[in-house]
Amino acid sequence: QVQLVESGGGLAQAGGSLRLSCAASGRTFSSYTMGWLRQVPGKEREFVAAIRWSDSTTYYKGSVKGRFTISKDNANNTVYLQLNSLKPEDTAVYYCAASTWRRPISAYEYAYWGQGTQVTISS
Repeated sequence: QVQLVESGGGLAQAGGSLRLSCAASGRTFSSYTMGWLRQVPGKEREFVAAIRWSDSTTYYKGSVKGRFTISKDNANNTVYLQLNSLKPEDTAVYYCAASTWRRPISAYEYAYWGQGTQVTISS
């Protein structure tokens, strides 16, 4: 019932920036929390950032706090992740996801997923 499509990934140098977008469709998201999660080969999919649609409360993984910013555009049902001060360890496939939980900080708490967009950071 919810469709999510990510875009904006690519190659960037360490210290550079990227902006990821997630276009959502299918239903209203007023009762959802929208998140960005990432995964590298051989690792678990990990939480990066989330934002509540209802009150715009945000949550971040500790290692990205101060570097990444999650935001949303209600009129266009779009969620963004601004990636600044990028590091090689940020390299991963980034996924947009939606959860019915208020503070989902695990991949297990998300019910809807996009297909992902590759982010590669070179040193």
